Amino acid sequence: MYGVLRYYSMYGHVEKLAEEIKKGASSVEGVEAQLWQVPETLPEEVLGKMSAPPKSDVPIITPSELAEADGFVLGFPTRFGMMAAQFKAFLDATGSLWRTQQLAGKPAGIFFSTGSQGGGQETTALTAITQLVHHGMIFVPIGYTFGAGMFEMEKVKGGSPYGAGTFAGDGSRQPTELELEQAFHQGKYIAAITKKLKGAA
Repeated sequence: MYGVLRYYSMYGHVEKLAEEIKKGASSVEGVEAQLWQVPETLPEEVLGKMSAPPKSDVPIITPSELAEADGFVLGFPTRFGMMAAQFKAFLDATGSLWRTQQLAGKPAGIFFSTGSQGGGQETTALTAITQLVHHGMIFVPIGYTFGAGMFEMEKVKGGSPYGAGTFAGDGSRQPTELELEQAFHQGKYIAAITKKLKGAA
């Protein structure tokens, strides 16, 4: 079974969550998880002015490669309560997959990074679900399967029943151990469901 984690990360927060999700997915026997980035749409000059670090060497995905996967976990930072334009641009290029419904019936999860606690930890996922619906994909939230970690009140923690998450703040805050544990859990959880669906097909 082949699963794809595709993401966009400007400052590295989403990428760190993606790496943990991959570890979680790969911990399920028979699952091969692969990380992919979506293409950057901003010019280097603009990225430089935004103090964005260089991109990692994770390969860039093309829309046609999505059809090969059995399941997906999609990650992106929030821009005004919705997914970043770079990820939306990538999804806008999946029209041929939509016309043929090649992604229909495939499970997909969502994870995210926001700048603040009120910055879209739920609205980002909610507004992203429309993309899955038009492709006929099956949204797989984590619900409260992460257990006690979902109810942490003493520490600042990103994530929600929709998926794993983190708070970037001004960019200096990095995902905490608890946020990374939740990301690992999400990867393992959706991989197990994808495997179950694949086996029943």
